[in-house]
Parts: sequence; C-alpha cells; structure tokens
Amino acid sequence: MNAPCNLGSIISNAPEPAKTAIIDFDGQNSREVSYGALDALADGVARALVARGFRKGQRVAILAANSSDHLAVHFGAMRAGLVSVPVNHRLPADTVHRILEDSGAVIVFCDAERRSAVPPGAATVVFDQDGGLESFIDRGPFTAVETAPDDPSTMLYTSGSTGRPKGVVLSHAGQRWVVDMRLAMQPVENERFLIAAPLYHLNALALAHLIFSGRSEMVLMPQFKVRSYIAAIERFRCTWLTSVPPMIAMMLEDREAVAKADFSSVRNLRMGSAPVSPSLHLRICEQFPQAKIVNAYGTTEGSPVVFAPHPGGKPTPPGSLGCRHPAVELRLIDETGAASDSGVLQMRSPGLMSGYHNRPDLSPFTTDGFYVTGDLFRRDADGFYYFLGRSDDMFVSGGENIFPGEVERTLEMHPDVVQSCVVPIDDPIKGQKPVAFVRLNNGSTIDADALKAFALERGPAYQHPRAIWFLEDFPLASTNKIDRAALMKRARELTQP
Repeated sequence: MNAPCNLGSIISNAPEPAKTAIIDFDGQNSREVSYGALDALADGVARALVARGFRKGQRVAILAANSSDHLAVHFGAMRAGLVSVPVNHRLPADTVHRILEDSGAVIVFCDAERRSAVPPGAATVVFDQDGGLESFIDRGPFTAVETAPDDPSTMLYTSGSTGRPKGVVLSHAGQRWVVDMRLAMQPVENERFLIAAPLYHLNALALAHLIFSGRSEMVLMPQFKVRSYIAAIERFRCTWLTSVPPMIAMMLEDREAVAKADFSSVRNLRMGSAPVSPSLHLRICEQFPQAKIVNAYGTTEGSPVVFAPHPGGKPTPPGSLGCRHPAVELRLIDETGAASDSGVLQMRSPGLMSGYHNRPDLSPFTTDGFYVTGDLFRRDADGFYYFLGRSDDMFVSGGENIFPGEVERTLEMHPDVVQSCVVPIDDPIKGQKPVAFVRLNNGSTIDADALKAFALERGPAYQHPRAIWFLEDFPLASTNKIDRAALMKRARELTQP
C-alpha cells in the first residue's frame, strides 16, 4: 500500500491509466505520456535509486529543461524517500556547483545540454545520452516509502540575486495540503494546462502536483518561446494558461502571430510571481474575453495558497489579489511592529516551508510561527489585499521612503505603458533618487518628459522618476521575472558622466 503522505504517490493508482498525463512539446514535435506510463517510470526510478544504495533523506538533483523524464525523476525520488532538488540551469556554472555542493546531492539527473555544468566526478544520469533514463531505471512495481508529515519532499533554491542561493525545504505534508486546498477551490479534471515556466520554480512545479492529483492533462514545453507557446495553445486546445506576466506581455507583443491565433479554448489564465500592470491586464482581457483572468500570489517559502475570492461574493477589484484564504492566517505589520492595514505581510499555514537548508543563521519566522514574506501590502475595508512592493526594494531619497512598486503603478496608469521598473541611482544631494525603465505599446509617441509630467500629476513630487528610458524588452531573470539587478546596473551606466 502506498504511503498516503508521500508526495511522490499522487500519480499512483490513476482510475484511467491510459489517460494522457503529459504532452511533451518542443514547438514542433510532441510525445504523449499516459498516467500509467508516468507512474511506471517513477516506480522504475525509485527502484533504481534504492537498488543503488541511496537512502531516505538524501538529495537527488535535477538539472534539466522541462520534460516528462524530469517529472518522473521528481516523483520517483520522492517515492524512494529521497528529496527532489530541481536546480535552476540558467544560473552560472559556478553557482550551480555551489548549489549541488550545498544540497549534498548524491546523484544528478541532467540533459545533454547541461551535462557540462555538472561537477566532474559526480554520479550523473543524462536523459538523452547513453540510453537515457531507460538505461538507469529498474522496471517493476514499487511501494512508496512511508514518510512522516514533516519529512522533506523537495528542496528549491532561491535565485541568489541578492546573495548566495538558499535551499527552501518543503515537506510532503505541506505540499499535499497545498494540492488539497487548490482542488477544493476548483476541480481541474477536465482541463488541459500549458506549462512553459521552468520546473525549478514553484510556480510550475506546484501546478504539476495539482494537475496530476486532479487527474487533468498538461502540455509541457522545455522553455518559453512566443511562437511555440501560441502554437501549443492552438494545436492542443489548451484550456488553462499559467505563466508570469512578462511571458504573456511578450506573447501579446507579437501582434502578427496573435492576430492569426485561435485562443477560443482558453477558459483560465493564471499569472503569478509578479504584478500585472493595468494596461497589460486590459490587453489580456481584450485578447481572452472568454477566460477568467487571475493574478495570483505566492512564495516558495510560503506556498501558492494565500488569497481567495471574497467570502461574500464581492468581485475582486482591479489590482487586488483577493481576500485571505480561509485556511491561512495573515497579518500586516507596519514599521513600528504593530498590526495595521498596511505593512509587511506575514502568514501562517500548513503549507509553509520547514526552513532553509544548512542555514540555521536564517529564520524568516516569528516566535509564534508566522512567515515574514518581506512583501508590502495594504488591505481595504472589504478585506481585499493589494501588493505594494518588496520591503527590501525600498530606498530613501532626501529623507522620504520610496517604494518602487508605488511609482511603477503610477506610471502604468498611463494607457501607453505596458510595464515599468523603477530603481534607485546615487545622488550627491538626496542620497538616492528614482529612475525608470518603461515598455510602451506599439505606436506610442509619448516621450520621457510627458511621462514624468504624468507621474508628477498623480503622485508626490519626491517619488517621480528623475529619468525615464524606453526599452523594447526587459531583461528577465531565470524565473522569467524582470531582472531588477540588471536594470540597476544599466541605470548606473546610463547616468555616469
């Protein structure tokens, strides 16, 4: 009997083993993998790991693009009681080495393209070389290892953009709770999801857990490419799109491809990991009039179950992420440490991480068990929450606190602005001052001075951007969010005498 708590068991005992679980799609070629085949492959991975002497609690790294093999190793490792560690393959090789060393991974599964990033001498299985995964697995049934609720299932490393990457330890029970809460809100059995976001990010990985537990289907792409993404929607009649806002913005910018596309199958479009500007939201609604558009919030440490619709049925206002989920405790703490309607979000739920791997010096938890997100929110009288920005993005200009998110929202009120990113640069008088990078709609003729005036009319003078530069594309970090650090560097270069 499969251990009920083991997260690796969620694809076991499918009522319809022949039903399609995954369609691997690289933009041209596709391959269908049934629930029965995926389950058998995960069993084969688990059997092989145990046969080679690997023990419960040891870590298994996955350094590869999205694929059904990637997910089979993820579930197989957990079934064997080991900890799955999907690694961000877009990080520099030396950072990947540090992650593999810090995690203590006993074996690395990778694809041929990332083989060179694996340290010499590490036990390695290459998916698409030397017989691939098939040469490693041991075919046959496997009974999932019993796991205690707090046993680790997965470890995801933060990007490391503000320091060395940290391993976020997620438990079997916590991630099962996330799946249960999401399915209780909305069954997904008849949906076909499209995933192009990387599986080393919780946005995509937690969705995979939801899809398999809910017995639905996914179209899985190795990476996001605009034309391939559009082709996948049409070819496979995807009903549910999941992404981060920059991905959808990039898609909508390809007006020629979008104009020819048939998006009538899309019923849900869920975005997370970054705010959606009003102009981008409007364009999405125009392009997908039949779809429910949701901008969601979640963190690797705190799970994607945070907000929910209003308990009394009130519609969610533009810009809001919703109300408190009934199974989650939330509070906002202001600069004085007091509970408030505006401040840093703290949360408590069964979905929280267990802690940071090998980092006893770091504790993002309060003494009463709340996770301190570092994200600033406000709450209105109806209980709706609005994201304001990161507390660590805040900087001081002439004695005034500047929150980049507030300035960005002001700029994005302009109908010609698709996205903006506000960063600080040094100033000899004020210490630091805000500047902005902006993406405009095609055909816009607004200039920097007019956009500055627009910001001055709608916000305090001290927070308006002193310089504005227009970009066709924003640099993206490995999670497909805007790379704020890269733009800060560019702003310094642009303002050097």
